Amino acid sequence: MSIDRRTFLKGAGVGAGAGIIATVGVGAAVNAANAAPEASDSANLPAVPFYGLHQPGVLEAPQASGVFAVFNVTAKTTAELVDAFKKITTLSADMAAGEKLPTIQPKLPPVDNNVLGPEPVADGITMTWGVGESLFDGRFGLAGKKPAGLTTMPVFPNDNLEPGWTNGDVYLQVCAGQPDAAIRALRIIMRQCRGQLQLKYRIDGFMSQPRPDGAPRNLMGFKDGTANPDVANDPELANQLIWTGDETGQTWTAGGTFAVFRRIRMFVEFWDRVGIPEQEGLFGRQRDSGAPLTGTTEADLPEYGNDEGGVVTPLDSHIRLANPQTPEAIATRILRRGYNYDQGIDSNGNLDMGLIFVCFNRSTQKQFETIQNRLSEEGLVDYIQPTGGGYFFILPGVKDENDYYGSGLFG
Repeated sequence: MSIDRRTFLKGAGVGAGAGIIATVGVGAAVNAANAAPEASDSANLPAVPFYGLHQPGVLEAPQASGVFAVFNVTAKTTAELVDAFKKITTLSADMAAGEKLPTIQPKLPPVDNNVLGPEPVADGITMTWGVGESLFDGRFGLAGKKPAGLTTMPVFPNDNLEPGWTNGDVYLQVCAGQPDAAIRALRIIMRQCRGQLQLKYRIDGFMSQPRPDGAPRNLMGFKDGTANPDVANDPELANQLIWTGDETGQTWTAGGTFAVFRRIRMFVEFWDRVGIPEQEGLFGRQRDSGAPLTGTTEADLPEYGNDEGGVVTPLDSHIRLANPQTPEAIATRILRRGYNYDQGIDSNGNLDMGLIFVCFNRSTQKQFETIQNRLSEEGLVDYIQPTGGGYFFILPGVKDENDYYGSGLFG
């Protein structure tokens, strides 16, 4: 029995005028092929170094669990905001090292919520902090320090963004080996910064294991992350694609990067009624192996030279639009760090699950938006829908124990 896609989506609670949008990262090949990062799968992972030019949580292989939170600043003065940034620095450093948090006053509630027990472990936790454009308004006198290129995330064609799930002042990405470590960190931050940072929205993510190997799979059953650029092992490439330089117009931003965060719902019940050949044509990859339709292994580069008409790899397939393998497209590569999410069911009884899309790039406009615009007409638009997110500048790393997040911003 044939299924009318628009009828299904209307029943799923999608407004008639909202539509659906394709988005970078739902598929398995935006960038040139190389070894894909594999998610961690064990508890009590070793500590990730905290201090340095760059924040952890960007280049490292993704841990199995993640919490993504966006805050509004409720501090009344610049001094209160600086105090908040100093507190989150100390707390992030202590939790990254797996150290016990200090007892402030024995008779008061403890600083640590004891989710990890009396002897906390690092569990590979990384806490990655960013700031949104709204922080640079008139409240704290920071307008002159805003990095060029940091904007409010635009509404792309067919986006259905929910205001309560969009933009914000401060971004936090917590990744760890197990969910309890990430949740503990968020709760500690919220308690210690009450009155300074107010949670606006949050979502928990999980990284599926590689099955059987290679990149993890998304909730559509396809490998996701196959073609990430190997920036972790190539510092020169990382400088070209990820880390910001003087193009931001601000000296304090050296060592930072721009993050795109998107909550993308997948209409998985509809997707499960589509045949495998059609699914593979929409992605441009084989579902089982992750290989491009022109190849045999996951790491093979797609070949389009002898397929100008799209007979093998459809012209509107995800990988072909995301990266047509031209020199210009290669220069727009991004680093994806996506997680799956499951938020139960919607008001119509349909599954509410999908992708927490996170990517890092040196220029959101030249990289992410260029790719996103190419994807506006891809075939996957009928199966996915971005509903929230924002653009954030990921702060430079904390150099040492005397430094703190955003010290150059406030200096």
